[in-house]
Amino acid sequence: MNELQLVVGTDSTWSIRASLCLQISGLHCHETVINLSDNNKTRLKRYSASMLVPVLIRGELKIHDSLAIAEYINELSSGSLYPESSNERAIARSLCAELHSGFNQLRSTCPFYIDQTSTIIITPELDTELTRIKNIWSSAQGEFMFKNAGAVDAFYAVLAYRLASYGINFDGKAGLYQRALLDWHLFKDVMIKANDWRST
Repeated sequence: MNELQLVVGTDSTWSIRASLCLQISGLHCHETVINLSDNNKTRLKRYSASMLVPVLIRGELKIHDSLAIAEYINELSSGSLYPESSNERAIARSLCAELHSGFNQLRSTCPFYIDQTSTIIITPELDTELTRIKNIWSSAQGEFMFKNAGAVDAFYAVLAYRLASYGINFDGKAGLYQRALLDWHLFKDVMIKANDWRST
């Protein structure tokens, strides 16, 4: 099998998610870091026709977009990123897609920072999105959304970190899931890597 190469960007939440999915799968992968804070458009274009990260490369194949990357990793790793139950797989994919395309108010009012904490005023619009997230997290079966760690947890772990950096920590079952994601050793390892990307 051709070696996998993951092209990631500094301070890119979607790069962190793709890297975490690879960690869960156990697949070996070489990472190439693009410093997005510098003028690296020429270098980025060499890897990404969309000019976006992450990009997963395998031989001549280039897959852009974190959701598509997660699906491909899942296929390569005999279904490691989704539950065995077809119903649960459908739910897992729905939750990943919802995060992938939604929560626009949260994205605009709570920028992602690796090493910075802040506070915000929670508007009614933001509160609506936070209520939805809390409801999703309250449905977790344990420390992970389903029986084992998977794509849903990889996608939402970054959100758990983002919310905590703004002092948003849920209570109840949602809070237990949030704290479990923040304490998850694979997530901690990837966040250390993501911090190191910034010095590349």
